[in-house]
Amino acid sequence: MLFNSLEFAIFFPIVFIIYWIVSSDKRLRNLLLLAASYFFYGWWDWRFLFLIILSSAVDFIIGQRIFRSENKKSRKAYLLLSLLVNLGLLAYFKYADFFIETFVDSFRLFGKELQIKPLQIILPVGISFYTFQTLSYTIDIYRQKIKPTRNILQFFTFVSFFPQLVAGPIERASHLLPQFDKTYKFSYQMVKGGFLLIAFGLFKKMVIADRVSILVNEVYNNPTGYFGYELVIATIFFAFQIYCDFSGYSDIAIGVARTMGFDLMKNFDSPYFSKSLTEFWRRWHISLSTWFRDYLYIPLGGSRKGKYRTYSNLFIVFVVSGLWHGAALTFIIWGAIHGVILIVEKATQSERKKVFGRLGLERNNFSNKLFFGLVTFSIVCFSWIFFRANSMLDALTIVKNLFASNYYQIFNGGLYSMGLSKMEFIFSILMIITLVAMESLNGSKKLFGALSRQSTVLRWSFYVGIIVFIAIFGVYGDASNKEFIYFQF
Repeated sequence: MLFNSLEFAIFFPIVFIIYWIVSSDKRLRNLLLLAASYFFYGWWDWRFLFLIILSSAVDFIIGQRIFRSENKKSRKAYLLLSLLVNLGLLAYFKYADFFIETFVDSFRLFGKELQIKPLQIILPVGISFYTFQTLSYTIDIYRQKIKPTRNILQFFTFVSFFPQLVAGPIERASHLLPQFDKTYKFSYQMVKGGFLLIAFGLFKKMVIADRVSILVNEVYNNPTGYFGYELVIATIFFAFQIYCDFSGYSDIAIGVARTMGFDLMKNFDSPYFSKSLTEFWRRWHISLSTWFRDYLYIPLGGSRKGKYRTYSNLFIVFVVSGLWHGAALTFIIWGAIHGVILIVEKATQSERKKVFGRLGLERNNFSNKLFFGLVTFSIVCFSWIFFRANSMLDALTIVKNLFASNYYQIFNGGLYSMGLSKMEFIFSILMIITLVAMESLNGSKKLFGALSRQSTVLRWSFYVGIIVFIAIFGVYGDASNKEFIYFQF
């Protein structure tokens, strides 16, 4: 079930009303949330409910066993079992066909054709997200950072909580799980804030992301037919498509949870205003980057075992991050690009500081922010080429065609021959500028704060205006066009 669908527009108000009717009874409320979450997830394919139930059951039991075990070897054995079950399911459904195809292709290089066909496995929606969420639970128990819950209902609801089940934020048990044991009272301000976040997320998704995706798909699905500025524009549009699509989902998820009293972690913090790639990863998909930091980078040794070990750990983390996003060489290259640039930033940190000091670039003024921001955004956009391309061949074709000398033709009507009409193209640019302006003013938080100080008539005129604006200017289409990008991961 999609957040931007008619089904969800019917589903959520029903859940919301019943939730607040039964909210004083924690057990009944959590039963409702669990049933709603399974219904929400089963809407795509009810068969995959067995996977999330299995993962929940395994880690609930293992969490208890790890906590009760006094023997370090048995604790480690139980943790290993959790890792094998969860990562084994993830590897089978997400990577089996990738490894089979890679194995066959490697033999093809030596002239031997293997008669092995891919299994054509259907990828369960959200498996990468809930797998990482439930794994953090058992790992934190093993590390003695948290104690396991004895309430199986609360744990199953924590794993499957429908607002963030499919595409995050990836929550930690220490933050979200205790919230299922609280009693919430209806708060107008809380509910209003949640619905405003939902509206802001729908604006990002339906008005910006889904519109610019028309141009992006047109160009990236035909990379040999476009050159120079056309590929630059399509890549910049994709940068805003994926940001508005994914952060829009996160806004809606956080907003939906907030209307019911739950607090989900912030997942984006204006990442395109970053002045370095290191800063970018503090602001982009925060729940995933901190997960990799805590459960992969630090266990590998982090930055504690010398600079070369630090560099190799960084590279491993970002290659694995690329593989987490998708079973394709393009995603691995995307992760590797980020890993290499981060290593360069870390290795040259002191030297760059000295050089920037001599050039006057260390000052935190507007021109320096703009310069470093554009450099960082350009690197991020270049890496997005590999993330978005349909194949490695397409990615290399796009990189090569970027340098075609057609930039002098940019105002000869070519801007409006990439899937969007002139009015749609101009409207897309205006909406992107509006978004950038809002984020430069601290995004929705400051806007909503200013609204709260206005008269009732002005506030409600704005609320109704947002709904009407999204209804009129939102992009509508079949389910495949409306899906959120990160559902495929």
